[in-house]
Amino acid sequence: MTEPRTPLESEVPNIVGFLNKHLRASHDWSIAAEYPQVFNVNNRQNLRIIGEGENILAHAAIKYLLIKNILGIFKVAAIGSVVTDPAHRNQGLSHKIMESCLQSAEQEGADFAILWTDLYDFYRKMGFELAGTEHSIVIQTAPPAVDSGLKFLKSEKVSPDAILRLYSQHTCGTMRTVDDIRKFLSIPNSRVYTAWNPQNELMAYAVEGKGADLKGYVHEWGGGVASLLPLFAHIRRENAAPITIIAPLQAQNLIRHLKDWDVLSNEGFLGMIRPVNYDNLFFKIRRYARQMGMNDFVLEKTEKGFSIGRKDDLATLSSSTELTRLLFGPIAAEQLKPEFQKLFPIPMWVWGWDSV
Repeated sequence: MTEPRTPLESEVPNIVGFLNKHLRASHDWSIAAEYPQVFNVNNRQNLRIIGEGENILAHAAIKYLLIKNILGIFKVAAIGSVVTDPAHRNQGLSHKIMESCLQSAEQEGADFAILWTDLYDFYRKMGFELAGTEHSIVIQTAPPAVDSGLKFLKSEKVSPDAILRLYSQHTCGTMRTVDDIRKFLSIPNSRVYTAWNPQNELMAYAVEGKGADLKGYVHEWGGGVASLLPLFAHIRRENAAPITIIAPLQAQNLIRHLKDWDVLSNEGFLGMIRPVNYDNLFFKIRRYARQMGMNDFVLEKTEKGFSIGRKDDLATLSSSTELTRLLFGPIAAEQLKPEFQKLFPIPMWVWGWDSV
């Protein structure tokens, strides 16, 4: 049995077969089609395996995201497809391969790592914590039809350039190219809905489903609220079943309008987050604090934990868990001093196409 390592180019097809067997056995498409930027030869340096002979015993994948928000650009290591062969579980292989991923993330200069799981206790042992905010709004009944002047289409045959133009209007999200969008549009078992004005201009888009995941969830959307609302209403009517809109904390205008309908609203977590390079992360936060006029803002790692506050009024956080929840939320505004409400939580979001 070997230590975690980067696979050889010739081993990538075996990895895809291993993951299809354990994660996609009941589906007629390959996991490589769901994650076109992850499971290919060009990304093999970001894959990790533990093997024995020609057999793969455990696997994990990293997808590096450059996420832009009002503070700047953050490098994020999204980790997923952490799988151990059932015959070799309870041997610490998942833990070893995760440690290898985190070591790689640190070497690559990632500010933090994120993953999506329900094995909270397992990942907390490695420093991850539930953090960030995700709003889920379930549209229970179809809203009344209104004449919006828009034409709605359901087809993945839409210009990636047009999608990117609307996507780029988001204040927080992964930096993408036209080629990224083109690959995303080819993901199986996705429904791409678009809204067009009489001049045949794309006004809004929404994507429901992603391969084996997110069925009934609109996890990608873009456009103005005035166009998104009738598009969401159309999707609800066409599906003839409740649909869930996933939205970031900063989409307050959209969330407020959605709550005028017959909806169920839930506030959850963005994912499990673990800071990786504290110096990088803290530098970006301190820089933004200075831009906000807090020239004496302090955020640094110390022997006792983490110091945070103004130069003459510092608090100490004893654990990375406390720090993660403070930086990324959720945290009530009343728990923060007024000047720090401008800083925290950091607006952070990962759209569905970027998950691993």
